[in-house]
Amino acid sequence: METFDHRTFPLARLVGPRRSVVVLLLGLVLSAAVLILAPGPTESTDASVNLPDSAESAIARDRLADLPGGQDAPAIVVVSHGGERIDRTQLAALGRLSQDLGSSFDSEVAGPVPSQDGTVALLTVPLPGDVGTNENSERIEDLRADVREALPDGLTAEVTGAPAVQADLGAVFEGADFRLLAATAIVVALLLIVTYRSPWLWLVPLIVIGLGDRVAAKVVEAISGLTDIPIDGSTTGITSVLVFGAGTNYALLLIARYREELRRHEDRREAMRQAVGAAAPAILSSSGTVVIGLLALLLADAPFVSRIGLSGAAGIVVAVFFALVVLPAAMTLPGRWLFWPFVPRVGDPDPSERGLWRRVGTAVTRRPVVVTVSGLVVLVLMALGTLGLRTGLGQDEQFLDTPESITAQETLSSAFPAGSSAPTSIVTTPERAEQVARAAGDVPDVRSAEVGREGDGIAEVSVVLSDEPSSDAALRTVEQLRTAVQDVDPDALVGGQDAEALDEADTAARDRGVIIPVVLAVVLGMLLLLLRSAVAALLLASTTVLSYLSALGVGWLVFDHVLGWSAMDVGTPLLAFVFLVALGVDYNIFLTARAREEMRRTGDATGSIVTALAVTGGVITSAGILLAAVFAVLGVLPLVLLAQLGVLVGFGVLLDTVVVRGLVTPALVAWCGRRFWWPSRLSRPA
Repeated sequence: METFDHRTFPLARLVGPRRSVVVLLLGLVLSAAVLILAPGPTESTDASVNLPDSAESAIARDRLADLPGGQDAPAIVVVSHGGERIDRTQLAALGRLSQDLGSSFDSEVAGPVPSQDGTVALLTVPLPGDVGTNENSERIEDLRADVREALPDGLTAEVTGAPAVQADLGAVFEGADFRLLAATAIVVALLLIVTYRSPWLWLVPLIVIGLGDRVAAKVVEAISGLTDIPIDGSTTGITSVLVFGAGTNYALLLIARYREELRRHEDRREAMRQAVGAAAPAILSSSGTVVIGLLALLLADAPFVSRIGLSGAAGIVVAVFFALVVLPAAMTLPGRWLFWPFVPRVGDPDPSERGLWRRVGTAVTRRPVVVTVSGLVVLVLMALGTLGLRTGLGQDEQFLDTPESITAQETLSSAFPAGSSAPTSIVTTPERAEQVARAAGDVPDVRSAEVGREGDGIAEVSVVLSDEPSSDAALRTVEQLRTAVQDVDPDALVGGQDAEALDEADTAARDRGVIIPVVLAVVLGMLLLLLRSAVAALLLASTTVLSYLSALGVGWLVFDHVLGWSAMDVGTPLLAFVFLVALGVDYNIFLTARAREEMRRTGDATGSIVTALAVTGGVITSAGILLAAVFAVLGVLPLVLLAQLGVLVGFGVLLDTVVVRGLVTPALVAWCGRRFWWPSRLSRPA
């Protein structure tokens, strides 16, 4: 059988008595340069809109911007009296408040407009819509403060409308970087302490990967600034989770191999060279799969999804650099005492020879058919939960904690048509505006349709729907509106919040149809490249996809029946697929790459997978638990999209780590025998 020297791998040559110091210093200097010199990010003026420029609602928005006041975005002040009628004296006071707000914000404030039952009144304050997120938040904060200060006694006021929703969305991420970083660091630290049972070993990977996370954040900001691609708190939050999760996984694998080599080599640098040479190919293959899978998201039409792809890929590249270049140098400088009190010595017995995972591997491979069929049946039953899956959250369902802009919409809809806070806009010509308005008014669930602003050959028809904004009923009404008005004016465009939600759902469906096959092809290609086996690549990719469907099915049942969420966010299934398939296949890569190494040495297919599971079982399980916990940290940000993503990826990683990698994959290898490695030469008898 083959013998091989891992020291020949290029990255292994960076480890040495002087090289380690030089590499560590260069890594620190490079990090400092990025942290100090990287340009700032591009700030988005419409971060809450996730539409391609080609969407009908996006074109309508651009056309309406050319009308007088087209750059304005109305903020709506909803005034109520605890269910009682607002009297004339209070209405007069609201009229004076309207004039004061007009002077303060240099705009023509409309209202107060009382509801039919007189319990609610509205003030509409036009605000600039072409300002950055921070400036918009400041304006909404000033508006709310002015309203509170001048509001007559006995009345309650809340501010809603697109600017207020955007400001509340931005408030979700105030201090998010610190909260997310602190929570992630605490989770990682606790799990590393449990894993290594050392008072200080955990500090080295935590500091190295933590520094990598800060560098990755600056790299993402630099990419944003140089390419004019805007980013927001959700983009940087997900990227940080990816860097910490994947980077710590790679660190765990490397340190586990380093500890193993310390039992064979007296020189710690020789042990690290062997560890880097052995672990790096699997780490580079798995991280390459993740990077290419994330870059496939650039094919998405949805801007948010493509931004996640670009920033996530950059973050993973930085994480790999710190795990395979900086971490080995940092680990070799202190010496063996870093593992105290469980210091590995040359000649120490291999704990994997009698550990839990060797017993699991032996039991699983003894009855591979039963284990394989049982595992697949369990996964399929879990996946059946996807049959009732619904996507598309209403605007009032996107927050875990209900902000003022959403409670204001609830107050408004109790006395006015539900769509009053977010009217639908139809773009047509002045000559056909009246006909379009009549056609729109004939559509069921349309409360009113009136011709509004005109100019430069463009006319706007403002439509108020009976349905809650972004609800399924509102989206169906928009579809009917588009059909009805285009019968009158084939060039008419329907825009507004509900139309944007409909276009987002259509864009998400298109992106799934394009990106999922690409990611699957990437995963198969990387597995073929690493394992040189068509059978292994197909089986591993199939089980990883099945575990994703299982996580999606169970996750949806939890969201629907336990948490009471009516749907998943339109972007959740695609992002969860990329993260779970790309990251989930990592564990199968780590396991089967070691099995292939053992197979080359012994020629025993079943024995090789048992040994690989025994050696990697503990570290992969720790890595899976850590990655799942890190994704769960996304729940510290009160946004449903991130909470759903954290639950799905966290549960899917655990499922993939324990069931697929721990049971199904070893059983499949034992069942197939040498055929698992076909057509490589490992499939042929020695």
